[in-house]
Amino acid sequence: MTQFQKPPALPLPQRRAFLKQAGALGAAGTLGGTALTALAAAPGRIVLPFENGERELVAYPQKRPLILLTARPPQLETPFAIFDQGDITPNDAFFVRYHWSGIPTSIDLNTYRLNVGGNVNQPLTLTLDELKQLGQPVEVVAVNQCSGNSRALLAPRVGGGQLGNGAMGNARWTGIPLKTVLEKAGIKAGSVQVSFNGLDTPPLGDGPDFVKALSVDQAMDGEVLLAWQMNGADLPVLNGYPLRLVVPGHYGTYWVKHLSDITVLDKPFDGFWMNPAYRIPDNAGASATPGVAPAKTVPISRFNVRSFITSVADGAQVAKGRPLEVRGIAFDGGYGITEVAFSADGGRNWQAARLGKDLGRYSFRRWSIAFTPPRKGAYELKVRAVNRIGQSQPMDPLWNPAGYMRNVVESTHIVAV
Repeated sequence: MTQFQKPPALPLPQRRAFLKQAGALGAAGTLGGTALTALAAAPGRIVLPFENGERELVAYPQKRPLILLTARPPQLETPFAIFDQGDITPNDAFFVRYHWSGIPTSIDLNTYRLNVGGNVNQPLTLTLDELKQLGQPVEVVAVNQCSGNSRALLAPRVGGGQLGNGAMGNARWTGIPLKTVLEKAGIKAGSVQVSFNGLDTPPLGDGPDFVKALSVDQAMDGEVLLAWQMNGADLPVLNGYPLRLVVPGHYGTYWVKHLSDITVLDKPFDGFWMNPAYRIPDNAGASATPGVAPAKTVPISRFNVRSFITSVADGAQVAKGRPLEVRGIAFDGGYGITEVAFSADGGRNWQAARLGKDLGRYSFRRWSIAFTPPRKGAYELKVRAVNRIGQSQPMDPLWNPAGYMRNVVESTHIVAV
């Protein structure tokens, strides 16, 4: 059995909240390995590039020190420097996002079951081992990104988790297609959606349970996975152990963790986390004018195009006349990145960057370019990506009331000395 002690609630700003993993992790059907204990003090602090952006770095079980946004529920952001270290985000550096503090503190594979029901011919109750035996495992490299990634950079600021750019990560996910399980259960005629629930719950029982839904067509597309591994290892507990939904190219709100119930529906699901939550203005840029309510909204769905410089930080000093390799990442909702352009003069002139290895259309695509600052002084570096169907990024930031889907061409300011 894998057990966690719930984090204590201490007064802010001194709050230190840590999950403590107790008991033997080597028991049959559990994570395996040696028990982990959270650090007893925050190992450091970091300042993110926005007002009131000072954060603690905190180590939770199975995690290196990450940026603490909230302790109840756990919300941990990946330090941005991690993204310059490779295509794949390590499991212990992967961001954590929960909506409720009632997270699972004891998960025993001997009693864990995945229930599949609703408008089906044959309801299923599966152990994890039984699920694994339904078909050949498949693997996909895919970015998981929180809908509110970069929310704190919007102007004017909006409510919600004040995240920098680190609520994203790229991993190699292993599991079985959701389609395989639904075919075994047999979807009845007239079904329109499939809903997903996990083991996390509202702490007091009176909040809306975190349940999400996909259309039947998307649930049956063969790409949505029921994943039990991440980068070749069991899912970390804080990333959904023992099973999570992986919806490639779609925002993390759909990637339900600790998956326990799949329900086929004969009418659209209208729970809180589909309506009114996680909705965007129904227009091409998912944008609105501050102070003006959108005329119509739709559920958030696929990523838009994003790109970042990862090799040099905003405000860095570099040497005049010395070659500098500028590196970064780009991704989109699944069409695949085909071009990345770099500017060293604030967007007046652009050069094509060199693309790195293609790990699949849902993955980060690394890029690089050589740049030698010819003179002393300030430079504004920009990067812009284009995907296979010609979608790119706006030069000016778009805004919406929930702070979702920021994808402006970002700037990194450096000084050559």
